[in-house]
Amino acid sequence: MKWDHLIKNGKIVTPEATYGAHVYIKGGKIAAISQELLEGEAKKTTDAEGLHILPGLIDTHVHSRDGGSTYKEDFFHSTKAAAAGGITTIFEMPNTNPPVNNAENFQAQLENLSAKAHVDFGMWGICLGDLNIGDLEDLNDAGVIGFKYFWGYAVDKNNYRLIYDYKEGMEDVIPPSDDGGVYRMMEAVAKTGKTFAIHAENSDLINHLTNEMKETGKSDYATVLAGRPSLAEEMTIQAGIAMAKQTGTRLHVLHVSSKEGTEAIKLAQEQGYPITAETCPHYLFLTNEDYETIGPSMKVYPLVKYQEDQDRLWQGIEDGTFSLVCSDHAPHTQEEKQGDLWSVPAGMCGVESLAPLMLNAVSEGRISLQQVAALLSENPAKQFGVYPQKGSLQPGSDADFTIVDMDKQMTIKRENLHSKSKVTAYDGFQIKGVPVATIVRGTTVMKDGEILTGPVGTLVKPL
Repeated sequence: MKWDHLIKNGKIVTPEATYGAHVYIKGGKIAAISQELLEGEAKKTTDAEGLHILPGLIDTHVHSRDGGSTYKEDFFHSTKAAAAGGITTIFEMPNTNPPVNNAENFQAQLENLSAKAHVDFGMWGICLGDLNIGDLEDLNDAGVIGFKYFWGYAVDKNNYRLIYDYKEGMEDVIPPSDDGGVYRMMEAVAKTGKTFAIHAENSDLINHLTNEMKETGKSDYATVLAGRPSLAEEMTIQAGIAMAKQTGTRLHVLHVSSKEGTEAIKLAQEQGYPITAETCPHYLFLTNEDYETIGPSMKVYPLVKYQEDQDRLWQGIEDGTFSLVCSDHAPHTQEEKQGDLWSVPAGMCGVESLAPLMLNAVSEGRISLQQVAALLSENPAKQFGVYPQKGSLQPGSDADFTIVDMDKQMTIKRENLHSKSKVTAYDGFQIKGVPVATIVRGTTVMKDGEILTGPVGTLVKPL
């Protein structure tokens, strides 16, 4: 037998086990994984002695700003950053200009992204209420990973841009959907069998409390957080769960940030409902107390909250409330992130630092490397219907691997990020446990921090 690539002497890591073995790649697929060396020749051999081989890591929540706001980020740079950080597949969010709101725009966006992709990618579709409820079936057929609804956000009539801080009376703006509209969207998505993912914040409560807090004249983090509290997340999660129970929708709660939200999701899961949820590194590694040191770079929506919230999120990882961890990569320029905390936009870079931060958590004993393989690979692949093509270390699966050196140390530095934007809350973070190779369908895209290829990524559709 002739192999394209032999990776020998590494330690295989799956959610169930860690063991020494040799990996054989042929035609972009895993040909064999054996604890004994097989007979035959390999065109290329890599000695992975002392390294761990994980199924290729997946980031399910990325905003590459392409098209629409490519001065902040674009797909070429975001996927380059993903590869540099050990990510082999990303799922691109649909709130672009134009949005991925119908099959025609899906195809246009696919053409736009394909030539720029350093890693493989899936594409989300967006729910815009009555504006595109009739297009959801065609979007499903086109191959979206799932459907996202920005609960409580208004939409610009001219370009379908989302408006985060809606105020009654705005011109050329479609107001947020009422509960009946959300219910109709859930019914429509339930018919496709795909996930209905929600950004869960109650806009009415936020608008009321934010106006109250602004009247104080303060703009410190505690005051801004008082205008966007955990209650806003909890209320929307509870409403989403209630509707999902009635409609049979596969509800997924995005970027959970609070203790109360986590507990509401856990209760629904214990009752047997197919509710899933994710959280992000900024909620796992930061609290409100970090704002004094980090500043506006750490402003995200939902806001980073308190230590008790962070503690409950880690517990949620341990007890299985969260099926995955993702970055919510959402860059802005450095200039945009300067100024009054009320007005600076929410979001930062995250796709490149996701895996290093989670590997560092392994080094600190918070989680195991097997849990990383579950949270960042197997679980999302299964949840979004791309397993065993992705997220699997078995013959016939795509030869996607994230090879990590758990003894290697590094410092996250903003100037070293591969994104267009360099805005990160993690500048100066010390990391132990580093991705040292990213292999996408048999092609080594990154080795020792260096990007070795141009774009090689292709679209991934649910099987």
